[in-house]
Amino acid sequence: MLVSMPAENPFQDPLRFERRVPECTIVIFGANGDLTKRKLMPALYRLAYDRRLPSGFAVIGISRTPLSDDRFRQNMLEAVKQFSENTRFDEDVWNTFAAGLFYLAGDIGGPDLYQRLAAKLEEIESARKTGGNVLFYLSIQPGQYATTAAGIGAAGLNRGNGWRRIIVEKPFGHDGASARELSDRLHEVFPESEVYRIDHYLGKETVQNILAFRFGNGIFEPLWNRRYVNHVQITAAESIGVEGRGEFYQSVGALADMIQNHLLQVMATIAMEPSASFHADAVRDERAKLLRSIKPMTTDEIRLNAVPGQYGPARIGGQDVKGFRQEDRVSPAAQTDTYAAITFFIENWRWAGIPFYVRTGKRLPKRITEIAIQFNRAPLTIFNDGGGEECVPNLLIVRIQPDEGISLKFLSKRPGSGMKLRPVSMDFSYGSSFGERSPSAYETLLLDAMTGDATLYTRQDMVEASWAVVEPIQKVWREVKFDFPNYPAGTWGPPAADAMLARRGHAWRIP
Repeated sequence: MLVSMPAENPFQDPLRFERRVPECTIVIFGANGDLTKRKLMPALYRLAYDRRLPSGFAVIGISRTPLSDDRFRQNMLEAVKQFSENTRFDEDVWNTFAAGLFYLAGDIGGPDLYQRLAAKLEEIESARKTGGNVLFYLSIQPGQYATTAAGIGAAGLNRGNGWRRIIVEKPFGHDGASARELSDRLHEVFPESEVYRIDHYLGKETVQNILAFRFGNGIFEPLWNRRYVNHVQITAAESIGVEGRGEFYQSVGALADMIQNHLLQVMATIAMEPSASFHADAVRDERAKLLRSIKPMTTDEIRLNAVPGQYGPARIGGQDVKGFRQEDRVSPAAQTDTYAAITFFIENWRWAGIPFYVRTGKRLPKRITEIAIQFNRAPLTIFNDGGGEECVPNLLIVRIQPDEGISLKFLSKRPGSGMKLRPVSMDFSYGSSFGERSPSAYETLLLDAMTGDATLYTRQDMVEASWAVVEPIQKVWREVKFDFPNYPAGTWGPPAADAMLARRGHAWRIP
């Protein structure tokens, strides 16, 4: 939450001036929604606070509710104060920023809105010298993406004096066919190079740091292959339930909500081949190749290597917690997966035969997202013959949230006589190492979109490759009636997920 404090100079880092953001206008469809209030507006304010936005920057918020510009500015001020973290509130910065906030009320299905938007954009271009650069952000229901893009195109708003780009939030379709149809509709108005599919996981500092860690250091990349890595675990655990989104979540589930997009993108980043350069297309080409290399599973393989789960009621910390089927607006017979654990294999020379275990779930014991890379054990244990701690393999852990950092676990001799070993950790933490805040994912991604850098955005071929991996699993799961719930809230998921790893002699890491 923002705290009002005396002004100080927050503009001391010269590196913050390296990437110049051009004058532009962001048009946010769905400006009264949670995403705008919780993420987009706090991110834009922080960019203004850090002097990353140009003087003529403007925002046009669009939603159904009639509001004046002043009322919209007041609503956004309240949102910024409530949802910004680790940011001092500077009234002068806010006043300058708020002068560029405008609002239009209207129905995105009607042509009148887009005609009024065209007039407003012309007015802002003339007054604030934006050069005709416009970024459209669709913070609306996915079913409205195509309608909104068509309205933009019919009014000619996809063309102008400057660049025109569009950002769409996930989900990108509900299967491969719908994802292709959505892209076709978007491409009728915008070329692929101007379509930015946002995945906020790729904007997280630690996910970006994977590339620096792998390709900026000479000691890790030689070990990054099947000769030295035993297996990889990717975990995205949430301690909360569906938080009032039961009706939406019932139609989606954990597999489509988290694995199809976020976690497969994380997996692609951790496993991709080095790109020839850090150019957007070069990096995304390698991610796409990796996704296309994931081994398709037969029905029998899916039954062995894909475990769905659904949380049931439990008592946690003295409080009764509902099961998913007891949540508001959820069917008492819902077959929705609130947990999914999948074993993936990558068919290329680097990773052939190495399992990548990916799991995500709601109502697990803690909130954490991490990648754990377990290396092979030493070929000969010479220090004792009893096993135990002396046989623990090396482990590299990349923590994505909440405590961003990297840990390397290895064996060291215990103090004292005798050659007794115990596991120890070498830790890197963003907060303590750099002594400065990490930008939020939306700060990074909005900045990238305004400067035309699509490196951290998802390309259409990547979306289709992800759906090609997930769709067969969805199909099998739809044809089976599961005996849900199969894990109590507050536990690490169904026993079948543990058995899936145990068949290969592995066990889930408990963070």
